[in-house]
Amino acid sequence: MIAITRDVSPSLAGCELSFVSREPIDVERAVAQHEAYRHALASLGCRVVALPAQAHMPDAVFVEDVAIVLPEVAVMTRPGAASRRDEGASVADVLQSWRPLLRIEAPGTLDGGDVLVVGGTVYVGHGARSNSDGIAQLRALLARFGFQVVAVPTRECLHLKSAVTQVADGVLLVQPAWVDAGFFAGYRLIEVDPEEAHAANALRIGGSVIHPACFPRTRRRLEDAGIDVVPVDISELQKAEGAVTCCSLVFDS
Repeated sequence: MIAITRDVSPSLAGCELSFVSREPIDVERAVAQHEAYRHALASLGCRVVALPAQAHMPDAVFVEDVAIVLPEVAVMTRPGAASRRDEGASVADVLQSWRPLLRIEAPGTLDGGDVLVVGGTVYVGHGARSNSDGIAQLRALLARFGFQVVAVPTRECLHLKSAVTQVADGVLLVQPAWVDAGFFAGYRLIEVDPEEAHAANALRIGGSVIHPACFPRTRRRLEDAGIDVVPVDISELQKAEGAVTCCSLVFDS
C-alpha cells in the first residue's frame, strides 16, 4: 500500500477551525507526533511518501482532504475552506503516477474527510465543508465506475469521518451524536465511549486500525470486538481539528 503524507507546516497554529476551540499548538511536538504516525503506517506495511511542508498553508498536513483515491481513479477535491484550495496541486502531481485524475469544480465543495468508501458505496458527508453541488459532481464522476454515492447529513462535527469510519469488514466505528446511524443499518456498529466524543476516527490498514492514544475506552471496545489497534499520540494535531485518517492518503498501488 501507498501512504501519501506531508510534513507539518511551521504555520500549523494558523489552521482553520470549525468545531473546536483554538489552543496553543506546540509545532515541534506536532512534528514528532506526525513522524511517529508515519512509523505506524510503515509498521503496517505501507510505503510512506513524505511530501515537503507547505510553509504558508497551515492545514496542508491533512492531505486526505484534497483527494479521493479509488482503485480506478483519483478525484481531486475542492475543499470547503477557501484557504485550502491550493494544497492539492502538488498532491495531484504525485497521484498521477498511480491514477488518472478527475476533479470537482466550482461551485462544488468537497473535502476528502467527508468521504467514506465501504465496498461499492461512497458515503459523503453533507455538512460544514462539502456541499450538495460537490456531492452531485462526485456522483456523476463515479457513476461510470459503478459506485453508489450516498449523501449523509452531519451535525456538530467537521467531517463525516469525524463521526464514522470502517474498522473491519462489515464493521463501522460510529459517534451517533454526530450522524444518523440509520444510514449504516446494514453494518455492525461499534459506538464510541460516551466520554470520548471524538473517538470515531480510525484509520484501517489491512487487519489493524490506527487510533488516537487518548481514547482508551473506545480502544477497549475495538479490542473487545477482535480488532488490532495501533494507538498513536496525535494530541497536537487534534488541536488543529485533525485526526488519524486526515494525515494520509492510503491506497493500493
